[in-house]
Amino acid sequence: MELTPSAHLDTFARDRLPPPDRWPRLLFDLPELAYPERLNCGAELLDRTVERFGADRPAFHDGEGGVWSYGDLQDRVDRIAHVLTSDLRVLPGNRVLLRGPTTPWLAACWLAVMKAGAIAVTVLAQQRAPELAAMAEAARCSHALCDAHAVDELLAARIPGLRVTPFGGEGPDDLLDLAARRPGPYPAVATAADDVALIAFTSGTTGQPKGCVHFHRDVLAVADTFSAHVLRPLPDDVFAGSPPLAFTFGLGGLVVFPLRAGASAVLLEQAGPKQLLAAIERHRVSVLFTAPTAYRVMLAEMTQGTAPDLGSLRRCVSAGENLPEATWKAWYARTGLRLINGIGATELLHIFISAADGDIRPGTTGRPVPGWQARIVDREGGDVPDGEEGLLAVRGPVGCRYLADPRQAEYVREGWNVTGDTYVRDPDGWFRYVSRADDMIISAGYNIAGPQVEEALLDHPDVVETAVVGRPDELRGQIVVAYTVVRDGVPRDASTAAALRAFVRARLAPYKSPREIVFLDALPRTATGKLQRFRLRHDPSGRPA
Repeated sequence: MELTPSAHLDTFARDRLPPPDRWPRLLFDLPELAYPERLNCGAELLDRTVERFGADRPAFHDGEGGVWSYGDLQDRVDRIAHVLTSDLRVLPGNRVLLRGPTTPWLAACWLAVMKAGAIAVTVLAQQRAPELAAMAEAARCSHALCDAHAVDELLAARIPGLRVTPFGGEGPDDLLDLAARRPGPYPAVATAADDVALIAFTSGTTGQPKGCVHFHRDVLAVADTFSAHVLRPLPDDVFAGSPPLAFTFGLGGLVVFPLRAGASAVLLEQAGPKQLLAAIERHRVSVLFTAPTAYRVMLAEMTQGTAPDLGSLRRCVSAGENLPEATWKAWYARTGLRLINGIGATELLHIFISAADGDIRPGTTGRPVPGWQARIVDREGGDVPDGEEGLLAVRGPVGCRYLADPRQAEYVREGWNVTGDTYVRDPDGWFRYVSRADDMIISAGYNIAGPQVEEALLDHPDVVETAVVGRPDELRGQIVVAYTVVRDGVPRDASTAAALRAFVRARLAPYKSPREIVFLDALPRTATGKLQRFRLRHDPSGRPA
């Protein structure tokens, strides 16, 4: 594929894109995906939105009662962009590491990096020095904007050549103090639509994270497909959610989608289930983004305590991991709201299979989002008949492009992104999740999908969360092991394990029942809340009951 002449003076990222023959085939069939050659997503999300809706509308709520209007946001973004280019000498194409909790200031920094034509590498505030060093080295970050309360760990990483500028602290060198001295407005750099806008690192659920390279047009494409056609936000919507901005699920749901629609978002430094429930009531949140586990915990909170007022909610999105049918039904029974399930990937930026409203079928993920295609293939890339399990392959306006990583050849095959998920396509076109391909357990010749066993266990009232994996076994090849967290007061002993195994056998074929149940205080998860099954497979902890 021929790339447009770049506006980047630093071509590091473009030079390390995969060879064109390793790219997936991209689709731009929808008229709204016909972007011009010159496109700056920061300007589109902010400046164009101000032009359409005005500067006085709320853009961000800080969770403490403070509100930034679109005019406030535009002024602060432009001042930060001036600091980047004038004080810090950031050049178009330089990689700028962003670190901090989810706040309006972090979002403003991301938008300023976009407008300045640089490349954002947003990392988690919870990540430690070795992780930060690895990502900064892989992306060759030259600058960092870091929340003053999170700067110590970044400095401890001792990243060569990295110029760190704190924000939200004290002193004349703080970014916010520098920005206050700079004038606005800031004319956005005329980046190419296919100039790199961000490098997002995968969450590490399978080991070493990979750097996923996305263009300016990609940022808008996920808003103009999933958000516009499935979520369908309104300018008066108030968004909130748990995923951090370093997680592309959060970047889309809390910054890109609301700004593209002229709506507002509540950005919470702490966004656990209790904080989300309080924020929904306090800010009259109408669009919620979080993971299935959080919906389960919120249901438990609403059962145990005073029920909050959720009457403002009209859209609830679940992604990040599979949504069990039991969770969907419990949320619907409690709230009357139909959870919008979806599957996305850091490699593809956001959700590409989903359904809303009358299209929703509990227990399925949905259908390909407009602008996307999906099919089920075998390991050789051949089509699998409807109703049979195979690998999910997708393509659309955004595709996987790893930063100088040989694993590109594993993810992109014959023009399709092969996500590593096992799915079934129903004859009428709905896609149903089975498991991650590496979560399929083969025991005594039987194929057992771990998530199916998890769903059965989650129906038990004593089970808070569970993860089912295969453990090598000399006799059977593998056995089914369920790592399980039970509610407080339930004994973690052989009698409870036997009861849970019997519960599963009453719902599934007996060979699918766990041979072992290991009780844990908590399941291993990434900082973004995604389950790390590989840690259970390769480094199990706890004693079986």
